[in-house]
Amino acid sequence: MKANEIHEMNETDLAVKLKDARVELFNLRFQHATGQLDNPTKIAAVKRDIARLHTEIRAREIEAAKKAAAS
Repeated sequence: MKANEIHEMNETDLAVKLKDARVELFNLRFQHATGQLDNPTKIAAVKRDIARLHTEIRAREIEAAKKAAAS
């Protein structure tokens, strides 16, 4: 998932994507533990996506707090 795609999402889409990514990470870890995972680098990619989503959510929270404090 690209950062540009994340910036264009609204808050509900971000929350849904974050939930889906966490479920995907759980499934990948389970596959890795049972030896069924073909591409272990997929785990790192999903972790990066989760971090990007968290970063965008937090940036929006900070922006909203700044706007609230300014008014």
